[in-house]
Amino acid sequence: MKEHLKFYIDGEWVDPVTPRTLDVINPATEEPFARISLGSAADVDKAVSAAADAFEQFLRTTPQERVELFEAILAEYGKRYEEIAQTISTEMGAPIWLSNAAQAMTGQMHFSTAMQILKDYQWEEQKRSYKLRKEPVGVCGLITPWNWPMNQITCKVAPALAAGCTMVLKPSEVAPVNAIILAEILDAAGVPKGVFNLVNGDGPTVGEALSGHPDIHMMSFTGSTRAGIQVARAAADSVKRVAQELGGKSANIILEDADLKQAVSGGVSQIFQNSGQSCNAPSRMLVPANVHNDALEIAREVAESTKAGDPFASGTNIGPVVSEVQFDKIQGLIQKGIDEGATLVTGGTGRPEGMNVGYFVKPTVFGNVSNDMTIAREEIFGPVLTILPYETEEEAIQIANDTPYGLSGYVQSGSVEHAQEVAAQIRTGNVHINGSGPDFNAPFGGYKASGNGREWGELGFEEFLETKAVFAPRVA
Repeated sequence: MKEHLKFYIDGEWVDPVTPRTLDVINPATEEPFARISLGSAADVDKAVSAAADAFEQFLRTTPQERVELFEAILAEYGKRYEEIAQTISTEMGAPIWLSNAAQAMTGQMHFSTAMQILKDYQWEEQKRSYKLRKEPVGVCGLITPWNWPMNQITCKVAPALAAGCTMVLKPSEVAPVNAIILAEILDAAGVPKGVFNLVNGDGPTVGEALSGHPDIHMMSFTGSTRAGIQVARAAADSVKRVAQELGGKSANIILEDADLKQAVSGGVSQIFQNSGQSCNAPSRMLVPANVHNDALEIAREVAESTKAGDPFASGTNIGPVVSEVQFDKIQGLIQKGIDEGATLVTGGTGRPEGMNVGYFVKPTVFGNVSNDMTIAREEIFGPVLTILPYETEEEAIQIANDTPYGLSGYVQSGSVEHAQEVAAQIRTGNVHINGSGPDFNAPFGGYKASGNGREWGELGFEEFLETKAVFAPRVA
């Protein structure tokens, strides 16, 4: 078992103030593979102090100096790419093909995107009677989850660095080792001491200490809506900025004019990707009532051809979910769907056949779901798809919006123009039409209980900036 018992504070690997350890579990084997230390408020104080001291110098670096720093970071990241992918597959269960193609890749893309924004960004603009300036917000507290760990770390760290901020990161204690590798990368690239700091720990201890710390100017949080509310409450007393990317229960509207087989197959495959552990997963599929039964058969075929297994084995489509807690939650919600009268098309409770170890969940499809059922309301965060019939397009839009969340939406249609008209009526921060994927330059974030603020691209970069108006007398 590897031990990672130190925190990265002020450019050094240091022991925690009070020793306390936690085993990191491989969800495919249920066995510990690493051990970390859990921090305390005292560790947070040390890290924030280092970040505050470093900010006075780092905010004065030029954009070109930070571009050169990003070039060094990307070079170091490339050297560790394979290790990052393997680590993510081991600690949170993503199949290695997904870790290579997406989980690890997102880190490179966020640093590359932030670097390009930094090259082109206009920091000052002369208005009629004043000059508009953009400046770094200051010391940032970053709290990230386990499901797309490197993605959600780097979409905060990269723009914060580019903006000239300093930071303290608390990654998920469930999947922390990739963050430790990133700290080593930043150190090797020459990030000045105190600019980036890492303290491992849990939410009630380290997360609470960060959120309420008077010397942190901004909190950026990704995680559950419940935890996001706690971060905002803790941050309120010091009136710091809070950016939140929270939960989702995204609708995938398949319109009458869509290719049913293509649309349903694509939607099923997407909800199962990453074992359903994506906040923007299209977990509610809305289909015309007259083809509902056909959609169920298509979904059954795709689900039953989806292989759950060892993340490092060839042919594995989905790995385990991340933890016993997550496994038990998903099992309870699957049973709730059965108890509330939804049609279990395939899957169900328990592990897939022949699997006795690991937090593996059967790829599951429910049909005849109504939007008041628990499985249509709550974020399951597992490989579970709910299919809801609708009678009219207006009803489909109403169902899509009938949720506390507003992160993503999906529309499938034979006409992109038609899909655009529907997309305009969906109350979400993102809408994907006909299988269109993400763009690292586009903003990511949600409406309603899915959070506030935006990540990714230029808008995500600007979250880490303050706006200043400078007034001066006109020169004759």
